[in-house]
Amino acid sequence: MKFNKLLTILAAAAGLALGAAAHAKEMRLGLIVPASHEWSKAAVAMGEELKQKTNGKYSVTIFPSGQLGNEAQMLQQLQTGALDMAFMTAAEITNRVPDYSALFAPYLVKDVRQAGLLLNGPTAQKMLDRLPREVGAVGVGYGVASMRLMLNGFPTNAVADLKGRKMRITPFPPVRDFYQLLGAASTPMPLTDVYDSLANGQVDGVDADMELVFRMKFYERGNTLLHSNHMMFPVVGLVSGRLWQTMTPADRELVSGAARKHLNGLFDTYVRVEQEMEKSVQGTKVKVVKVGPEFFGDTLKQWEDLWLKRTPVLADLRREAAAIK
Repeated sequence: MKFNKLLTILAAAAGLALGAAAHAKEMRLGLIVPASHEWSKAAVAMGEELKQKTNGKYSVTIFPSGQLGNEAQMLQQLQTGALDMAFMTAAEITNRVPDYSALFAPYLVKDVRQAGLLLNGPTAQKMLDRLPREVGAVGVGYGVASMRLMLNGFPTNAVADLKGRKMRITPFPPVRDFYQLLGAASTPMPLTDVYDSLANGQVDGVDADMELVFRMKFYERGNTLLHSNHMMFPVVGLVSGRLWQTMTPADRELVSGAARKHLNGLFDTYVRVEQEMEKSVQGTKVKVVKVGPEFFGDTLKQWEDLWLKRTPVLADLRREAAAIK
């Protein structure tokens, strides 16, 4: 009798285990940055937290370095459900939702701390609400990279030094217009090609951030690091709309909450990381030149006039940014 009772208990336990396994979900998350990048580290930490909080119901497998394709391809995969999540640059979103271009306004914020406050403010958060309809994915929060600067292979002492120079950029309209107004020749190329291209003259400089300059050792091929902090560079956490529809409200909150927490953690991370990496780069042969908005002359006003007509939401972001202390 006791033996039969034991078999019943074991069978019930096995059934529960099989049921849990059947409903377990291994989520695939794509990024274009390498595994060593802070965005990838945040994605790993998010996955570990989700697995722990859900007792294995949800786990996350990370695919860094564009293993699943470029961001346009990953966005298509999110729409079809072939990809479950992505930590994607807001740059790619601008191709579907032009108002996102306003986040790249020159000198909208002065540093990563201010970027965090603005991106968690009402206007930027309301922009996330548009993504399910216009992109086919749910936006669960923002993070950021360190502020944009320029690593140039030529002496850069005045804005005129940029005229005619081939500058590697992320090819999307607000950045392309910025460099066009500066008189530079925008030259899109994969980040992995930049190091050699700086050496052989295929490009003269690169629009990047301190993390890329340091981790990818671009400074070895540079002459001047123009420490301008001229733009922020947000990342958006996305969940496939198809997956979202299958999730319970409780599971949606768990996933979005974990993603938002670790994306937001990037703001504090980059305050620290920027300082550490800047010290390391200053110890190399590269000349570090710190400049502010005045360096770019009337180019900033020209950009503003152009983009206020295209994305009126820029005025709202400017007002919110001006109120940040």
